[in-house]
Amino acid sequence: MIVVGGEALVDLVPSPGTRDPSGPLLPRWGGGPYNVAVALGRLGVPARFLSRLSTDPFGTAMLDRLRRTGVDISLVQRGPEPTTLAVVGLEPSGSARYGFYTNGTADRLISDPGPLPADTAAVALGTLSLVLEPGASAYEAVLLRESEAGRLISLDPNIRPDLITDPDGYRRRFRSWLPSVGLVKVSDEDAAWLGMRHPDEWLRAGVGAVVITRGGDGLTVVTPAGQVDVPGVPTVVADTIGAGDTAHAALLARLYAHGALDRNRLSDLDLQVWRDVLSFAALAASHTCARPGAEPPTAAELNASAPLKAPN
Repeated sequence: MIVVGGEALVDLVPSPGTRDPSGPLLPRWGGGPYNVAVALGRLGVPARFLSRLSTDPFGTAMLDRLRRTGVDISLVQRGPEPTTLAVVGLEPSGSARYGFYTNGTADRLISDPGPLPADTAAVALGTLSLVLEPGASAYEAVLLRESEAGRLISLDPNIRPDLITDPDGYRRRFRSWLPSVGLVKVSDEDAAWLGMRHPDEWLRAGVGAVVITRGGDGLTVVTPAGQVDVPGVPTVVADTIGAGDTAHAALLARLYAHGALDRNRLSDLDLQVWRDVLSFAALAASHTCARPGAEPPTAAELNASAPLKAPN
């Protein structure tokens, strides 16, 4: 079981065919961790979501979507606070920019759930949930405790600079997590913002593998065993909303298929296996880019190109 912890929010997205910010905005369920959980469910990988959802209509609809996708919701907390909103603007390329409304929202107020269930193999965290207090400290406690318990921690910082009031303080906090993290998935832009000069410095801090996403140019992984680069999959881009989250989920799904959700295995995983893992993630992300909003593909959609099998 992969536990995904973090925010669920509503993206308010321009209606199809327009990038006019004054035009109609359509609600689309989102939030990096929420998208990862949904993508894992669609790929047929056992996933459990850890968050606090509002009891408002948005929160209820997002909870229903998790259920329909097959995601375990036993760790979801509920509260009367409103759902976080993100107003999305689209560039001509389809890339997204965000304005967030987070004050007093439900997902910020999650409480530490204590030790996770015994069937937890990996924990995926990231995005706003590791920035906005008081929830950030609760998720940090989960990260440190579950790493100490021997679980693989996968981290996607997914930086939103406008919400980080103390950039240097956040960078120090991020570096303090690295000895507890097995897999870091990071965009090239976020890696630069975090001050990463070369992935080796994060490996030396204790990370088992660093995956860098490069948009349409593909993905790179750096491990103590070496480096692998794979190209992006050509696609007609509707928008890039949720593409990085889909890539994160697909990485975890393919590692699950190889029986490699283990920090020690990541460090010495065969590079040909990594090529397969990254190629699967690139394919999955291309499907998300081809349609509006964070709509990750199902296992059936990807199966012909890269069959996903349960570990032995």
